[in-house]
Amino acid sequence: RRSSAATMFRLVVSALALVGANAFMGPRVAHRAATKSAMSMSYADEVGAQRPLGFWDPLSLVENADQERFDKLRFTEIKHGRISMLAVVGYLIGASDIRWGGYADTAHTIKFSDVPGGFESFSVLPSGYAFWLVALLGGIDFHMARDYSGEPEFPSDWTPEFPGDIRNEARHLPANAQSGVLQMWENLTPEEKLSKRAIELNNGRAAMMGILALMVHEKLGNLDLILPLGAPGLGYPVPTL
Repeated sequence: RRSSAATMFRLVVSALALVGANAFMGPRVAHRAATKSAMSMSYADEVGAQRPLGFWDPLSLVENADQERFDKLRFTEIKHGRISMLAVVGYLIGASDIRWGGYADTAHTIKFSDVPGGFESFSVLPSGYAFWLVALLGGIDFHMARDYSGEPEFPSDWTPEFPGDIRNEARHLPANAQSGVLQMWENLTPEEKLSKRAIELNNGRAAMMGILALMVHEKLGNLDLILPLGAPGLGYPVPTL
């Protein structure tokens, strides 16, 4: 049974790595000659085709894609990158043994300080934690991390400026804060906006690979290879100098 579980884990990791690799835009591999369905549309100059890799689409996901499909893929990439950046920060906080005060359950039997980081936390936390975590993140993803423009519940002429723009006129903020938040972006020059978007894409791509590496190495039991300064929350003590 243990061998079967290990095999399944390797298959999942391989699939995630293959899909995640397509998020990186590097030197394009050789493809068959472009057909008319390509509509002579090139995405090689889009935001994200940047150093150090340039344009790279090994699975040919955008080879014959129209603008709508490209925007959908870009929105998905940005969303996954944002989630992964938060995941890396959360994982490292857990690994550093930083904990909330108080208890993790309503019965006051499990202190947050007694909960390890990483996957081991689910063996200590009360049953149902994983369900409520997924429900919380799903609710955030469905209700907040989405573009409401053009929908009946969002009567407005506002349109997103680019795929992944989920400002939605900052309606989730108090009225006296909305204009200030929106103006922070409008104060940037077009060049600065492109730079900010490119930075977010690169950081998100790095985070997608980073959280995958952290999870894989935790399961392999050699997390100290990528966290040489220690991870006391995961059982790797801080090395003495």
